[in-house]
Amino acid sequence: MKTSLLYGKGELALDVPDNAFIVTPPEQPALESPQQAVRDALANPIDTPPLSRMVKATDRVAIVISDITRPTPNHILVPLLIEALEHVPHEQFVIINGTGTHRDQTEAELRTMLGDWVVDHIEIINNHCDNYDELVNVGDNSFGCPSWLNKRYVEADFRIVTGFIEPHFFAGFSGGPKGIMPGIAGLETILTFHNARMIGDPRSTWGNMADNPLQAMTREINALCPPHFMLNVTLNRDKGITKVFAGDMTQAHRLGCEHELKHAMVQCDERFDVVITGNSGYPLDQNLYQAVKGMSAAHKIVREGGTILMAAECSDGLPDHGRFAEILGMADSPQALLEMIENPEFSMLDQWQVQKQAVIQCWADVMLYSTLDDDQARLAMMTPVHDIEETLKTLKERYGDHMRVAVMPLGPLTVPYVDDAVADDNNA
Repeated sequence: MKTSLLYGKGELALDVPDNAFIVTPPEQPALESPQQAVRDALANPIDTPPLSRMVKATDRVAIVISDITRPTPNHILVPLLIEALEHVPHEQFVIINGTGTHRDQTEAELRTMLGDWVVDHIEIINNHCDNYDELVNVGDNSFGCPSWLNKRYVEADFRIVTGFIEPHFFAGFSGGPKGIMPGIAGLETILTFHNARMIGDPRSTWGNMADNPLQAMTREINALCPPHFMLNVTLNRDKGITKVFAGDMTQAHRLGCEHELKHAMVQCDERFDVVITGNSGYPLDQNLYQAVKGMSAAHKIVREGGTILMAAECSDGLPDHGRFAEILGMADSPQALLEMIENPEFSMLDQWQVQKQAVIQCWADVMLYSTLDDDQARLAMMTPVHDIEETLKTLKERYGDHMRVAVMPLGPLTVPYVDDAVADDNNA
């Protein structure tokens, strides 16, 4: 059977067994006129007045965007926000790139993300989580750390957060308050948000918003200095806008998550010996750090002792910034990594991604198809593969003629799950 995975800026064609289960949610068509849909949402938002009536001509306006690791259509959203606020002089805007702990974007990358006009006319800054001269503590929180946020955001008269809503492997869903925290937070706050206890909590998982401790923390810190307006979208496999959610952050984000939950969840009747997944293509698969999300989605339906075949281009390496690769090299097995990270005295940037990866690798083998060299794949304790179809033939020798295979063409844009009671009945 022919299928394909989103991979890099294209697709990876595959020939898989005829009985493979293709895990795809219902197709969501892109809006015919996304620009008009955004204009309509700004004029008729959820639980707020129209955006143009909320902002005075004298206001300093901060617009927070997601960085290049997210496929948010900033080139559409940001110009339309500025258009809606045409009565505000351009010099009173600042765009804050919500890098979290990621690297700065280059000017060329910003032009790709935002378009030439925005880069040439509007001030843009990158959030620097480790530069406390650019941050301010906005108050106490119940999680035991200072609530550091970007100073330019805090000092703005009107604050807007943008983003896109997708299932998230520990925060339930992205978008909404995550654009602020951890997007423009300080390192000390981000490390608490991502500590081993928070990440290891079973409630910190795909699609869970009700009692997710990470959502509780991001909402609490947002409440200390809330955005006055949110503009989020949902996307389909081609990164086309399918729906727009604008207005009050709490209500608009809730509705966006409910919409996405209906369109992203796919039930499987049983676990699989082999799950083939990508990471939704570029920009989500530009490094191995981000690709842990696709592995985590596959983890939900692979059997214990099974195999995840991960296809991620990794054009940005492991990456070579941050501490992800360094931590991977600090132990000789996934279990040893987990024990090291779960030690309360251990605290390093990027440990959360290694923790999630190690949990997956303690459950199943992970094989990697990418542009990384074999030594980099082995550093991550993964088996490098160069031909997925040939690898499937080898795996059949391990699992037998009745090997169960699932394919996730959209990677983490799909949230598969197994009803364990149904699975037990099927295997009885």
